[in-house]
Amino acid sequence: MVAARWILRLGSAGLAAVLAALLFTNAAGAQTTLRLGKAQANQFAFIPADVGVETGIFKKHGIGLDISAFAGDAKMVQALTAGSLDIALGGSPSFAAIVKGAPMKAVAVFSGAPNIIMLTVLKDGPLKKVDDLKGRTVSVSGAGSLTYWLTQQLSRRLGWGDDGIKITPLGASEAQIAALTTRQIDGTTTDSVTVEKFVEAGQGRILVKFGEYFPDFVTSCIYASTDLIAKNPATLRDFLAGWYETIAYMRDHRQPIVDLTMKQIGMSPAVAAAIYDDTMPTMSRDGRFNPKALDVLADSFVDTKLLPAKPDMSALLTEAYLPK
Repeated sequence: MVAARWILRLGSAGLAAVLAALLFTNAAGAQTTLRLGKAQANQFAFIPADVGVETGIFKKHGIGLDISAFAGDAKMVQALTAGSLDIALGGSPSFAAIVKGAPMKAVAVFSGAPNIIMLTVLKDGPLKKVDDLKGRTVSVSGAGSLTYWLTQQLSRRLGWGDDGIKITPLGASEAQIAALTTRQIDGTTTDSVTVEKFVEAGQGRILVKFGEYFPDFVTSCIYASTDLIAKNPATLRDFLAGWYETIAYMRDHRQPIVDLTMKQIGMSPAVAAAIYDDTMPTMSRDGRFNPKALDVLADSFVDTKLLPAKPDMSALLTEAYLPK
């Protein structure tokens, strides 16, 4: 009775205000959990997902994350296709999977120039400068991979054609480093984490940082399942708002992010700092797609035989859910 009399005294305007406040409180307390996949577990480029959870940024936007890591983009796309993921963080070659029918779209860029990929050689080996690569054997992860394309394009840019550098697919980075250490190859194009650890161990030397040769590129993207886009676009917007707020936080808090990288990926302070300094400048602040970079990427699909012809990239992506 007391509560009823109190509500009556409020009048219609007061009641509306109370109800609005209650609805706001319930909405703010609600949290939607998204299933997010990383193409690899040990890459700094994917760590914003963990940072956003650790700092509470995603929670502030009403987003919870169930994070999984995969052994490459192909397995991650398989999981999304099977309905096990809502969001996928992967490399740009996954655009080709959309052309082939994967039920997803690229909704944001999160890494531009390929600073996360480097070419390393033995510290005490004969290769001292880029020109020394002519006629040499360099390993990559696989035929049609981004590492393959970058190495091939480097050969072209140096005026040597497609075969100026002998490219050998060897699979995982561990196998490539083992082949380099035993001098079965002359160099390896692989991820920056592997390279920086190899250099810190006193065995390797960085010969090429590919971001310096290919500034206009799309290295990594955020992909959303078509189901999420169709059924819960507001949640996708909230996720992307949280992601780019996380990127801003990472830019302003170098040491805490270096510390988290050490814990999350497992590396020394020096390697974590080097990875931060290599990768952070390439992390997009707004997620927008650069048309020139997309054109270069489309050409790469043909060069690596992932696709028979250049795709219409505009059909494979959307910027509709990015923060305004």
